[in-house]
Amino acid sequence: MSGKFRGLLFLVAVVVPTYSTICKAEGGLPSAAPLEAGPHSETQPLPLQEAIKYEELRKYITEKQRHFQKTYATSDVAKQKDLVREAKAYLTTTISDSLFSYWYGTPWNFNGTTRVPKQGAIACGYFVTAILGDAGFRIPRVKWAQSASQPVIVKIASNVQRFRNQPMSRLMDYLNNQGDGLYIVGLDNHIGFISKSGSNYRFIHSNYYRPETGVMAEPLEGHNPLNDSRYRIVGKLLDAEMTRNWINGVEYK
Repeated sequence: MSGKFRGLLFLVAVVVPTYSTICKAEGGLPSAAPLEAGPHSETQPLPLQEAIKYEELRKYITEKQRHFQKTYATSDVAKQKDLVREAKAYLTTTISDSLFSYWYGTPWNFNGTTRVPKQGAIACGYFVTAILGDAGFRIPRVKWAQSASQPVIVKIASNVQRFRNQPMSRLMDYLNNQGDGLYIVGLDNHIGFISKSGSNYRFIHSNYYRPETGVMAEPLEGHNPLNDSRYRIVGKLLDAEMTRNWINGVEYK
């Protein structure tokens, strides 16, 4: 968690009682060195070359965003709908396959606010806002990282669902009904993302259960904050409105 997460912790599915924050792509797109999609033990600073690649990735995302924005502004309604679908697919792939990969192994710390993967540490709320910000969403990074999760999730996600004292099977039913994609989830005192692709479900977060490993992707069930939390709030990311906001550079408050 980071700072003072009061109310609910930020997880990409998130809603929580009051608390303090604990917590290819397309051709030419820079990608991280191969990393397992599960827990990562490497916590050494990212080599300079990899740090440069991450900055190149961020610049590439910005260029793609500008291209979408320019094309969208001069297109008719039918073409705009196609562009929104294309942008959603691009963002899903870029976040899942590129941005997450760079951050695996970045240590967790309650006060962690690093902007560079594997350099310093990062709390759960700051990890979530780092991913969203580096993907090109105009969000108040610090404000959201330190705020209650529920209002943030309601602002940015769709089909938000809350689960209180419910078995994990209820969350799985929700994910199956919503389909493949990225989700944000908030817990009793944590926040992170959920990725669903077919029968593959991963919980991506900066893990205060394993602070030395920090950012990792792991199964939904098991010894982790998602499974242990009594309260969960989850919403799906990248619906048409959210994707249009990305294309047009709409600022979130």
